Amino acid sequence: MKSKYPAERDGLPERQSDISDTDLLHQEQSGIAGDKMSHRRNKMSESVLNRQDQGRVAGDEMTYVSYADSWQGRFRRLLSRPAISAAVAALVILLFFSFATDAFASPLGIATWLESAATIGIMAVPVGLLMTGGEFDLSAGVMVGFSGLITGVLTTYFHVSVWVAMLVSLLLCALVGFLNGVLVMRTGLPSFIVTLASFFVLQGINLAAVRALIGQVSVQGMASVPYFRSVQWLLASQTSLFGTGAFIQSSVWWWLAIVAIGTWVLTRTRVGNWIFAVGGDVNAARATGVPVRRTKVGLFMAVAICGWLAGQISLFRFGTVQSSTGIGLELIFIICAVVGGCVMTGGVGSAIGPALGALIYGMANLGIIFAGWDNNWLKAFLGIMLLLAVILNNYIRKRAVGL
Repeated sequence: MKSKYPAERDGLPERQSDISDTDLLHQEQSGIAGDKMSHRRNKMSESVLNRQDQGRVAGDEMTYVSYADSWQGRFRRLLSRPAISAAVAALVILLFFSFATDAFASPLGIATWLESAATIGIMAVPVGLLMTGGEFDLSAGVMVGFSGLITGVLTTYFHVSVWVAMLVSLLLCALVGFLNGVLVMRTGLPSFIVTLASFFVLQGINLAAVRALIGQVSVQGMASVPYFRSVQWLLASQTSLFGTGAFIQSSVWWWLAIVAIGTWVLTRTRVGNWIFAVGGDVNAARATGVPVRRTKVGLFMAVAICGWLAGQISLFRFGTVQSSTGIGLELIFIICAVVGGCVMTGGVGSAIGPALGALIYGMANLGIIFAGWDNNWLKAFLGIMLLLAVILNNYIRKRAVGL
């Protein structure tokens, strides 16, 4: 009997076409159903894994939130603030001199050391912002005298309107700050060298040029200048301290305004992010699109403009200005900024910290006098305060990281 499949081998058909269409259809349907079942199982597995991942993420977030809300998290955030050591030091000095002498905590004493702090603080804040941006300005002190001399000479000896003279002084100070910034960025020289050169140039102008023009190195007679009283009311008026007989100088309000503006710029604006970026890593900041040159030139100009303001306040407060005014104060500004938590290498700082550093200087300066000590001890105090501030800031940051 002949086989239906003549070419059979091991009981299997040789030709695929000999399988019935019905069997093929069943096989295809079974394969499709299997693929659907596999796809459904994969989707279920992915859903389970996603739920597990979400659970782990939620758990991590809950752990982070619980840590952030814990006392350790809050304490760590507090320690990481640049101004925390300056705030502690200011409180200690306030309590010490309040108990050491009766005059320090009196209304008159408070008004006196607040004015002393404001005189330094108006410049310490922008100097601190510049240091946060990674630069120095050693011409900041002499800029104060330069500003007052320009206005004083123009009004008393050339009879220029006081408003025009103030405007000319402002423009010249801003120009000096602009040149400082451009020279630092174009030449690549350290700002220490560039601004040291500016310091000596301005000092020479204040001495030689003023002597050549008016025959002396001081400006007198500002009280007789037209509209002197109007400007004095704006820049150097007094406010009664709650009817106690003591008066707060306008410089205190200008100081607080600069602190508020500096804090807003650093914490609420894009420019503040740029300042921290250029101070932390210039190359990385430039790679991410930060306008490095514009930011640093703007910081130098801000220091110069605040120097103009400090010079005008001093001029209209006392009615006179000397060619030596402001010389040596640049180091005081830097000390106040460092005490306030600004790092010498840049990238870390605040506006409140230098203001607290200026407050410490004002309280120590007047506290030593009220206590009847030799005023020369202030220099020793500043040196010790600078060293301790750097050590304490480093210790606090290490503790904050270690918590």
